[in-house]
Amino acid sequence: MNSEFFHSLELLEREYGISPDYMIAKTEEALVKACQKEYGGKNNAGQNSDPVIRVVTDRAKKDIKCYLCKEVVAEVDDPVTQISLTDAKLVNRRMTIGKTLETEVKTKNLRRLSAGAAKSVIIQAIREAQKENQKKEFEDKREEIITATVTRIWDDTGDIEVTTGTGTLKLPYEEQIPDEEFDIGDKIMIYFSEVKHRNGENDITISRKSPGFIRALFRLAIPEISDGTVKLRHIAREAGSRTKVSVWSEDEEVDPVGACIGPHGIRINGILDELGGEKIDVVRWYEDKAEYIKSALAPADVISVEMLDEKSAHVVVAPDQLSLAIGAQGQNARLVAKLTNCRIDIKTE
Repeated sequence: MNSEFFHSLELLEREYGISPDYMIAKTEEALVKACQKEYGGKNNAGQNSDPVIRVVTDRAKKDIKCYLCKEVVAEVDDPVTQISLTDAKLVNRRMTIGKTLETEVKTKNLRRLSAGAAKSVIIQAIREAQKENQKKEFEDKREEIITATVTRIWDDTGDIEVTTGTGTLKLPYEEQIPDEEFDIGDKIMIYFSEVKHRNGENDITISRKSPGFIRALFRLAIPEISDGTVKLRHIAREAGSRTKVSVWSEDEEVDPVGACIGPHGIRINGILDELGGEKIDVVRWYEDKAEYIKSALAPADVISVEMLDEKSAHVVVAPDQLSLAIGAQGQNARLVAKLTNCRIDIKTE
């Protein structure tokens, strides 16, 4: 059993990143509690008494042993922690008053309740280690993307469970891109929209629907954004359908829109593949709000934009551009309003 125990420690370290030192310490703690439960009792005054247990672990020999320790005394007041000299000499002739007699405890002989107590401690230790490792992995992951494996799908709710290097997370249905489907074993990208730690628990919100998912995808796919040459200013998204992204660059020699699209659309196509058909309009950001709105209304051609105040504008387009500017069910105009944070009224000449 000792050999199997140490082999299990190796598996826990390899598969879950749990330190063998941590697990040995927790196992020793569990064995102490199990033996205390097994050999505990009352002293002569009728009070509860816990035995003294010593656990010795030899990693080199792959051996772990427990000892019940009792003080050798002339008169026993606490039979749980003390033993008379006469009884001690029956075990070891060299015992004298004041010495400690150690008797090896065979853990396989522990009663079911005692063994169950040890098991509970070890299971809890593994869970705590997984939470701590997960915390370390994710505490710096906010607003970042990692790849995870789909390991479970709840048919009733549509939620899915994904596995990362140190544990599992739940991707709620409401944080998924509408109409996307997954199978067990699929590799998917997930976005850490929020990572918090409350009362010892990891409160991690992952998403594929968040506008932040788009931002993170652009950082991964476009070097000019990751190195800061191109700035991603605003995102307006209706997940699964269409997204508008505005970009800008201080370097006049850099075309921010072209950098995001890439030669023959290779860069933007890589992002679109991950989104499963969601369309993305990349437009140029302008400090001038009227120019920004005009740019954001692409692919429609705009004749003029009149700012009525900071938060509202009147837009004029040619008759044949009206439906394009407004978009199907008003989507294009709605996304432009979100992108520019401005209420727009689109009319023809």
